[in-house]
Amino acid sequence: MKNLPVKIEKKSTPVFTIRDWILISSAFSIVLLLIRIMTSGRFSYAFLAWNLFLAYVPFFISEEICKNEKALRNRIRLVVLLFLWILFMPNCFYILTDLFHLQNMENGHPWFDLTLILSFAWNGILLGIISIRKMELLLTEAKGKFVSGLVICLVMWLNAFGIYIGRFLRFNSWDIIVNPFSLLAEIADMIFNPYDYRYAWAMSFCFAFLMIIIYYTVKNLGEIGRRARKEDAVSAKNSD
Repeated sequence: MKNLPVKIEKKSTPVFTIRDWILISSAFSIVLLLIRIMTSGRFSYAFLAWNLFLAYVPFFISEEICKNEKALRNRIRLVVLLFLWILFMPNCFYILTDLFHLQNMENGHPWFDLTLILSFAWNGILLGIISIRKMELLLTEAKGKFVSGLVICLVMWLNAFGIYIGRFLRFNSWDIIVNPFSLLAEIADMIFNPYDYRYAWAMSFCFAFLMIIIYYTVKNLGEIGRRARKEDAVSAKNSD
């Protein structure tokens, strides 16, 4: 009797989920920061940890909205969560502008500081992309792809505008509550005197376009991976 071929099933489940990789990446950034603090004896880049914490806020808000059905049914709660999500979302991409600090870095190892800031920036971008993707899927199901695409582009522009307000006007997300009049006065001045703020508007649109490119590039990479897994599954089924 001939030996029958043994079928080996390939497990497509990854060892680590995307959430695991986010935590691993964030832990790596924190370790780099602790090394930087211990070797220099200064807390020059300690603000990166706070900025990363702020980037986690919209990520957890989007998870709450997408996983908790009660949040979707309660309109008041949903509006509040969406407002907070939009308010804190710029913090995800804001960390990328922390690269400005490299021009004022202290004596030491430039490569280490570059790696340190880039690792935090990558975590922020990744958190932002995943958070926006969750909201896009929810919006696509409710309103369709066209509306969801427009909303995503609008959110990206609001992110860029928020980054400008935070980096150059030095406002924080919570200033809309604790210091709303000064914040609204600055925004009104930008709207009614656009020529005086032409570089600010140019920066906002350029940065928004960059974030849109990053988002849709990463999104399509994920779709390529899903298509490849489906093709592998079909091929394995046909070979049986």
